Amino acid sequence: MEPPENVGFEFETAEKIILRWDSTASEEARDKMIFEGDRQEVNLYLQAVDEIQRSMSSTSISDDQNKVNSAIQIAMARLEDEFRNILIAQTNPIETDSLTDPNSSTSSGTGGADFDDDVNGEEEEDGSMSKDDELVRHNSGVSSVSSSYRSTSSIREIDLIPSDTIFDLRSIAERMISSGYLRECIQVYGSVRKSAVDASFRKLGIEKLSIGDIQRLQWDQLEAKIRRWIRAAKVCIRILFASEKKLCEQIFDGIGTAIDDACFMETVKGPAIQLFNFAEAISISRRSPEKLFKILDLHDALMDLIPDIDIVFESKSSESIRIQAAEILSRLAEAARGILSEFENAVLREPSKVPVPGGTVHPLTRYVMNYINLISDYKQTLIELIVSKPSTGSRYSGDPSTPDMDFAELEGKTPLAIHLIWIIVILQFNLEGKSKLYKDASLLHLFIMNNVHYIVQKVKGSPELREMIGDDYLKKLTGKFRQAATSYQRATWVRVLYCLRDEGLHLSGGFSSGVSKSALRERFKAFNAMFEEVHRTQATWLVPDSQLREELRISITEKLIPAYRSFLGRFRSHIESGKHPENYIKYSVEDLETSVMDFFEGYPVSQHLRRRSQ
Repeated sequence: MEPPENVGFEFETAEKIILRWDSTASEEARDKMIFEGDRQEVNLYLQAVDEIQRSMSSTSISDDQNKVNSAIQIAMARLEDEFRNILIAQTNPIETDSLTDPNSSTSSGTGGADFDDDVNGEEEEDGSMSKDDELVRHNSGVSSVSSSYRSTSSIREIDLIPSDTIFDLRSIAERMISSGYLRECIQVYGSVRKSAVDASFRKLGIEKLSIGDIQRLQWDQLEAKIRRWIRAAKVCIRILFASEKKLCEQIFDGIGTAIDDACFMETVKGPAIQLFNFAEAISISRRSPEKLFKILDLHDALMDLIPDIDIVFESKSSESIRIQAAEILSRLAEAARGILSEFENAVLREPSKVPVPGGTVHPLTRYVMNYINLISDYKQTLIELIVSKPSTGSRYSGDPSTPDMDFAELEGKTPLAIHLIWIIVILQFNLEGKSKLYKDASLLHLFIMNNVHYIVQKVKGSPELREMIGDDYLKKLTGKFRQAATSYQRATWVRVLYCLRDEGLHLSGGFSSGVSKSALRERFKAFNAMFEEVHRTQATWLVPDSQLREELRISITEKLIPAYRSFLGRFRSHIESGKHPENYIKYSVEDLETSVMDFFEGYPVSQHLRRRSQ
């Protein structure tokens, strides 16, 4: 141990330096910051603090101990102010524009936040440097802190504070912590850095909303916020939080036990909870079919982030963040399963009782098929989430309000594929009920034909959906709409063609005998009346698919025209030899062919006639 005189001299010199920068006693000390001035003064002050700390352990006389304690308190108050000032000077929100990939597609979401409403935009994961990495700017605006990061999976750490400034912060932290001022150091650090994180949150469009606030928003507002949240969450986890963790390690690692982690959690725990509260609110919100796809987007985004969350929040003290994220992911998965089940029930119970005009495709059919087309776009996610078959539908259920379905025929298909087939089954079941709203049997069959044909076309138009549904079931659907087309033709044209039979026209029943002109005239009149009624009615019916419409017209023509041509050829002379033949033979073969072209266009005959005359 050195002689007391030397200790006293060294202490007195250190004390003078400490007292010179006592902001409570000197106006000059209040107006200036040590670390903003000359480096020699910085080093001198830190050496003085070191000497005061050494004196604490070597001084035993009570008066000297009091002087040392007083000096250390003044020094720690000063270092706390310096620590805070340096941190505040480096408190800049990340530049969101530089985080945006200019080549990524963006969607036109509403909300006007600084961040693009881009669901699919991905952060670069290959560790290569780009202009997107210039994220932190000094308040002076003169230059940018060149960013560097280590690539760990998809995490991108950037330098939030320059290395020389980190050296100063670490120098202060070491002295505050060794003097017993750990709590003050953590509080100052956490308070200032949290304000920086909050500023970045605002730039990213992350609002401070409670779970109740979120659940009270309209769904169209939430859709835009979900898009922003997905993009912002990637930045928060992979860049913002990861970089804050790196900064804590740079300043505090090795100074004490888990101090870097304590400072990290002091900084980001509140913002992390705020970030995840949004996803949690969505996961527990009221379920409805329109929410499924945004919930799946949230699920996929969070699933993608879980490995990064586990890395960034790896410590014991941050376990609650990891648990919250995992629980939200589980609830989003359960919400998706529940929504699919509720969608199936909604399709089955859809109550509309007004027949669509002209037997065209029902809005329900369009909605359901577009919906399951979107489901097929999320095939990979839903195959993992949907692990059980539909809970209803059995060949032996005996429930007249539920269709029958033999699951044994679908052996080998995934539960998701069985759910999609089940949705089509219950859609058809509902449509069968709606078809009974038509009083005309022909229109009933046309309605079924149109709707099942639409289902078939939508399945064929999506490779993913067709793969899951399978060609076997697709053949069944194709057979069903063709059967409906056949049933329509029978319901309409059998009675019309019945007028063109020979039976009942011969006086003695033999073909070589004479023809009853009165019976023949009645037969032509009946045919004319029936055809005119069918023409007038079915011109207003609608087959929206042009190819199906043409095929149906050709099929009608192939049955009607040969029969009429043959009948006209055999009996025309008997009518033309009598009075007013034009009253009975009103149509040439060409007239009928032209009239058939009016069928299934969806507007009255008068408009067809006007169109042909133009």
